[in-house]
Amino acid sequence: MKRYFNTEGCCYPEDHYMVNLDSRLEEIKTMIEAGKYFTINRGRQYGKTTILKALKNHLSDDYIILSLDFQSLSMTEFSTEENFVKAFARELWKRCRDKFTEEITEEIKKMRLSREYVLADLFLVLNDWCCSSEKPIVMIIDEVDQASNNQVFLDFLAQLRVSYLERKDIPTFKSVILAGVHDIRNIRRKIRPDDEHRHNSPWNISAEFKVDMSFSVKDIENMLIDYENDNHTGMDTNMIANLIYDYTSGYPVLVSLICKINDEQTDDSIRWNKQGVISAVSRMISTKQPLFDSLINKLEDNEMLRNQVYSILVNGDTASFDPYNSAMDLAFMYGFINVSCGIMHISNRIFETILYNYFLTSNKMQSMPIYEAGSYDKSQFTENGVLDMEKVLEKFTEHFNEIMGDKPEKFLEEKGREYFLLYLRPIINGTGNYYIEAQTRDHRRMDIVVDYLGVRHIIELKIWRGEEYNRKGEEQLCEYLEKHNIKKGYLVSFCFNKNKKPGIYTIQNNDKIIVEAVV
Repeated sequence: MKRYFNTEGCCYPEDHYMVNLDSRLEEIKTMIEAGKYFTINRGRQYGKTTILKALKNHLSDDYIILSLDFQSLSMTEFSTEENFVKAFARELWKRCRDKFTEEITEEIKKMRLSREYVLADLFLVLNDWCCSSEKPIVMIIDEVDQASNNQVFLDFLAQLRVSYLERKDIPTFKSVILAGVHDIRNIRRKIRPDDEHRHNSPWNISAEFKVDMSFSVKDIENMLIDYENDNHTGMDTNMIANLIYDYTSGYPVLVSLICKINDEQTDDSIRWNKQGVISAVSRMISTKQPLFDSLINKLEDNEMLRNQVYSILVNGDTASFDPYNSAMDLAFMYGFINVSCGIMHISNRIFETILYNYFLTSNKMQSMPIYEAGSYDKSQFTENGVLDMEKVLEKFTEHFNEIMGDKPEKFLEEKGREYFLLYLRPIINGTGNYYIEAQTRDHRRMDIVVDYLGVRHIIELKIWRGEEYNRKGEEQLCEYLEKHNIKKGYLVSFCFNKNKKPGIYTIQNNDKIIVEAVV
């Protein structure tokens, strides 16, 4: 069977093109050999199940692996201690019955057929198994989120904790790995009839999991080389790998989606070139994806989280990350943000576009005059597939001053960039992509990169702070243009000087041309 790029469920190297996981598996094995109990908590579709399946094979010569998936247990089976023990014994029997001694076999048989046993009985049998086993036993539980709000599961974690603390005296698992989106060390649970919530740490023995599960440029390139050896497309694997990384920051399923779309691309003229990657990103963003659905659902279910993400994305909030701030912690846990040098930023360019689209196309936003103006004007900005960005800026300046001219300065400073994106959104919708350069997103400066049918437009948005600040902004834009080998860039200056002269100006800076719109 021909291998392919997989985006549904677990990946297997014999069936799919995938990143080599050997170095990561060795890192995890080192933790296991040290007897660590730990959690692997990452965002949805981050490759957790794939690495756990690979880990099982990687460890099989040295360990017995008890690998469970809590999705196989129903909520009824979490309802009482007796139900849970019976269900756990069933899964244990299903996966490891050929690894038991005769005595352990008889005990597990009884447990899986009866509701008379409690957790203490289960752990007594598990301890006996660990004692009699020829090899150390490692327990892996995937999808622990399934039970994280449940008292029985918390009691199960507490028993694991006791076993870990007494491991020098009573035989127990060599290592325990729990995987899911939520960090099990800080479970929020309901324990009172009035639905009062509080935090609990029944598993505070958990070691920090530092293995980087995102894909590096080299990871992606090696996967593409593997593909290229089979398919001989003639792609520049290094260039494509760097471009895919630029969009995804190595988020596993996003990398696979771009590769899958390129592999199945019907237009041979753009398969596995720069335009093919950009086209794949456009197609991905314009199609419902389970990962994007999950992100949006999280925002709609939690106003605090939504406000935090909006503040980072649109307002340019550069506050330091505080893991004890609930909104920041949730944004990090669900994969909305990464943290670099203590500063939060949206995880990748694709998430930025999805989130901007979500915020900027709400019913409230779409009813705003500036969005309606962009929708009305959009047909006049392209000719033969070429986007006239200078004309876009000219019309935006005209509309902004007409619609917003009587607003107070503070309002304009906070909303100016949001309004430009509102105007731009319907113009490039369905044809182009846009993203914000994370290192330039702050209260004073923001670089927007628009990819439109293979042509890249770089627009710097900034608040006017005087001639010297403006000159520095021009220099910064020229440096960015040089980095991307582009000759022409755009500058939108939100100026609140009463003597300002709104309009479009062309500036020559060495070999670079800057079109500046003063609004």
